[in-house]
Amino acid sequence: MNNPKIAAILMIGSSLVLACGNKQQQQARGTQAIPVSTAVVSEELVTGMKTYPGNVVALNETELRAEVSGYITGIFVADGASVSKGQKLYEIDRTRYAAETEQAKSSLAIAEANLSRVKRDVERYRKLAEQDAIARQTLDYAETDFNNAEAQVAAARAALTTAQTNLNRSTIVAPFGGTIGISQVRTGALVSAGSTLLNTISSTDPIAVDFPVSESEVAYFNALRRADEVVRDSMIMLSLPGSRPFPHPGHISAIDRAVDRTTGTITVRASFSNADNILLPGMNTTVNIRTTSEEPQLVIPYRAVTEQLGQTSVYVLTDSSTAEQRGVRLGLKVADRVVITNGLVKGETVVTDGIINLRPGVKVEANAPSHTK
Repeated sequence: MNNPKIAAILMIGSSLVLACGNKQQQQARGTQAIPVSTAVVSEELVTGMKTYPGNVVALNETELRAEVSGYITGIFVADGASVSKGQKLYEIDRTRYAAETEQAKSSLAIAEANLSRVKRDVERYRKLAEQDAIARQTLDYAETDFNNAEAQVAAARAALTTAQTNLNRSTIVAPFGGTIGISQVRTGALVSAGSTLLNTISSTDPIAVDFPVSESEVAYFNALRRADEVVRDSMIMLSLPGSRPFPHPGHISAIDRAVDRTTGTITVRASFSNADNILLPGMNTTVNIRTTSEEPQLVIPYRAVTEQLGQTSVYVLTDSSTAEQRGVRLGLKVADRVVITNGLVKGETVVTDGIINLRPGVKVEANAPSHTK
């Protein structure tokens, strides 16, 4: 045993035995099954919320523009105030328009007086003409003067109407009740007819929210629009910025006439009570539509879904110990569950916990599968 060659051979043999043992242990660890939790794909009628991006719009909104030219002589409403229909808002210098109205009234009075005189002349000449007491030409001239006088009266009335219209338009009143914006002009500003924007007024109660839906959902929203009011008012709610709930339910008031060819969507309008003026035109909201599926849907726990680069997938057990990754298409999300519209069939088993350690084809040790409810 003191032979160095024998000692070297024994050391090499020991090293080989240790190396083989380590390799076997590594292989054993590499093939060790990964523990996971699973759930069975179930099929059921689903009630949940569909969400859509909404934009608040006024049911009635108009720009207030000057219809006559002149200087602003009066502003009778505060910026952002609530106004009622017919309320006086602005006044443009009325002096010239009041004078034109008086002048038109005088011109009309003169024309009517002249018509009255010519009419009496014509009646007198007609009686004399019946007795051949005057020349026929005299009567013709009198009747021509009468026709001219009638035309002058008509022209004077039209001029008076124009003058009175301009005078009336020098005072701008609210065309409907609502909320007025911040004034674009101040007292003393020179405004031009048809071009100068004075302000904008919007109706606020009720108010509407527009949101896009896919063309495949048009039939559903048409049915919802025709539904009983009690049913409708329990199905449409709003979430405000910051996820704050809006207190009043809404109902479908209009559906646009055509589908947008570029997006494949159509605009649906829902109306909401807004007495507290919480909703403002231009505000972004989330429209929540409570829906119940007409047919049973496939449902799995949402935690079973993984997403990468915009693609969604799940791990499915192809047998009792092998997991394979499969792409799926998601539908309505209901609490901690989600509807699967494509990629799974009823009764299959999906992995819900332990997904982070999985790779396609890996061996797993699955707990007893649970149902999705």
